[in-house]
Amino acid sequence: MNGSAASAREDGDEQRWPFGVSRTPSMNISGALSVLKREFPAISVSKVRFLEDQGLVSPHRTPSGYRRYSLADVERLRFSLAAQRDSFLPWKVIRERLAELDAGGADLPAPGARVVSEDGELLAAPSVSGRLTIEQVAEQADCSTDRVAALAGAGLLIADASRKFPASTVQIVRLADELAQHGIDDRHLRTLRSAADRQLDLVEQIVAPVRSQRTGPSASGSRAKAHSMAAELAQTLTALHTALLKAGIDRLE
Repeated sequence: MNGSAASAREDGDEQRWPFGVSRTPSMNISGALSVLKREFPAISVSKVRFLEDQGLVSPHRTPSGYRRYSLADVERLRFSLAAQRDSFLPWKVIRERLAELDAGGADLPAPGARVVSEDGELLAAPSVSGRLTIEQVAEQADCSTDRVAALAGAGLLIADASRKFPASTVQIVRLADELAQHGIDDRHLRTLRSAADRQLDLVEQIVAPVRSQRTGPSASGSRAKAHSMAAELAQTLTALHTALLKAGIDRLE
């Protein structure tokens, strides 16, 4: 890439989120993976290339065609991976979220964003995507830790082996509290938890054949495809559930 073309690319990148993060293409793909593996141990070269194919990141290309990643590129990858892991968003929606961040300018806060520092460390922003402690869930949901513990005790929230919760837990707490204002207590919500688990079982059955392809060069791509398929199925099931509720409400008129 000649000097003017490289300059044009850098000028364009400056208009993309994350703002204020280095755009210098300082890492090869192995270097980018070494940073991402701290939060996503299963990340692979093929997965990063898959994300590039989805239009989520555009690494610099050397004259010989090799990819070079900046700290900003790594942060876009991290944000995309966290969005699918924690919120089960399809890649199309994640791409739209990034476009919104790009259009919002430097003053737009990015929920769940982290900044990759010059030494490759991940610095948590005020709103952190990823696994949260019970204290972090309580803080972001504006409630007490006892409230979070009560919802966990009722089976509505599920912590991992390290006793941390996915970022989506914050929304569950907020919605549960909103329903509580209408007299719907936690025990009534257990049926929703059971229904969600049954839907998850259905999704797992559908994507299992795709995810089971664990050998050969396409193994990582198959797992990524399975995850994306699961996210899209979850979105469709949620839309169907909403439509069924609306139909029931219409019958009450």
